[in-house]
Amino acid sequence: MKRILVVDDEVRLGRVVRGYLEEAGFEVTTAVNGRQALFATRDQQPDLIILDLMMPEMDGWEFMRQYRQEGNAPIIILTARIEDSDKVAGLELGADDYVTKPFSARELIARVRAVLRRAGAETAVSPRYRAGSLELDPESRLVQVDGHYLDLTKMEFDLLATLIANPGRAFNRLELLERTQGFAYDGYERTIDVHIKNLRKKIEPNPAQPQYILTAFGIGYRFNPDWR
Repeated sequence: MKRILVVDDEVRLGRVVRGYLEEAGFEVTTAVNGRQALFATRDQQPDLIILDLMMPEMDGWEFMRQYRQEGNAPIIILTARIEDSDKVAGLELGADDYVTKPFSARELIARVRAVLRRAGAETAVSPRYRAGSLELDPESRLVQVDGHYLDLTKMEFDLLATLIANPGRAFNRLELLERTQGFAYDGYERTIDVHIKNLRKKIEPNPAQPQYILTAFGIGYRFNPDWR
């Protein structure tokens, strides 16, 4: 049985969400702020986290910053805030999906199951990928260059894994958002450029003249097929 942590300071809403999830067959733990949630993740090891953003003591933003340093469980943000800047910031901090209030039980359960399916696919045993001095291990989610392990964000790793597994294929930005986040929105695709820029700084000998991640002009990005 999959274990889900629901983090929301609205106790009544938390009970409603818990009821939805338990009826769908999930085991549920709750917390009312980010600080409680951090303790819960260490104790319960949830398979997925449903997270409100605006909470006392420690809000959802700070929770994600701290949790992503130690845990990789997928996160669904549950919020009434729908500004583009909030969604972009959430994606950059490692959120996997958004559900906006008000929501239906059917929508919430569908999104939970979809995110868990993607997470399961990511953790399935996969071959290691090597290109020059670059090596990526999907199972351990580790990347190294010249034998040195790199500190990649979740988004950076997912982008690199998508590209290196499909050498030569040109992905547009919306495709990369869909592959890495499970959903894509017009207007957010340019955030991919920021992540690619940061990723190149970490993996490329000369980021100004990339040899691994190439720009597909007029389209997006592709992994250099000459390295495979």
